[in-house]
Amino acid sequence: MPPIRLSGAAVAITGGARGIGLATARAFAAKGSRVFIGDLDADLADAAAAEIGGHGLGLDVRSRESFAAFLDAVDAAGSPLAILVNNAGIMPAGAFVGEDDAVTDAILDINTRGVLTGTKLALPGMLARGRGHVVNVSSYLGKVPAAGLATYCASKHAVVGFSEALRDELAGSGVTVSVVLPCAVRTELTAGVKLGGMLPTVNPEDIARAVVAACAHRRAVVAVPGWMRVYETAAATVPDRLVAAVRGRLTRKRVLRTLDADARSGYESRVRKAAEGA
Repeated sequence: MPPIRLSGAAVAITGGARGIGLATARAFAAKGSRVFIGDLDADLADAAAAEIGGHGLGLDVRSRESFAAFLDAVDAAGSPLAILVNNAGIMPAGAFVGEDDAVTDAILDINTRGVLTGTKLALPGMLARGRGHVVNVSSYLGKVPAAGLATYCASKHAVVGFSEALRDELAGSGVTVSVVLPCAVRTELTAGVKLGGMLPTVNPEDIARAVVAACAHRRAVVAVPGWMRVYETAAATVPDRLVAAVRGRLTRKRVLRTLDADARSGYESRVRKAAEGA
């Protein structure tokens, strides 16, 4: 499959005003792409877009109408969508038994359903043109369990399965799907959550480079860092009781035991407000 030519290509990025999304927008802009940033915070999206010479729009990935309007704006700007980066996501932390239903719904609606909705809306045009690439930003927590992040892990596991199945479904069409699996990323999303010992920590720019590179090699699964793919082989071949013992010693309840509620208060408050306003 030939690489996507990035110079002049229209790239739509969800959750693009902060963290990984903003780093990815900057990386595509540096390649000469026409970048469209969608974010629930429309003002922040405008500011981020102004920084890179792109386009910023308000976007609620939970709303099909909002997502359709976002993608229509890309087409209306003069170039058909070449690359969709489904990046928007939230990560409330805490024991599942006490998780408010509105928060559970928001995690699944944003992290999983938003990916499905945006992809479903983008595909008809890509398939008609016979070219395009979808990059779904998941997480290694879709493969590595973490007590205290149960719903988040479930949402990201779903994105991995969806991405790999859809890639097979689209084989031969000229449209491809990559799923990017970041480890712990230094952003507001992980503030106060100590994942060290469970996962290596990387920077948003590392993920951005991986997303951009995926448009060239168009591989199915992209791990950041790449050597984390070894975990999957080990988990599949090592006896279950040994894997469980390692998790028990290194990872089980690490998030719950070390969660810094004060450090996360700003992020959790913003997420809760968005969930309740859904």
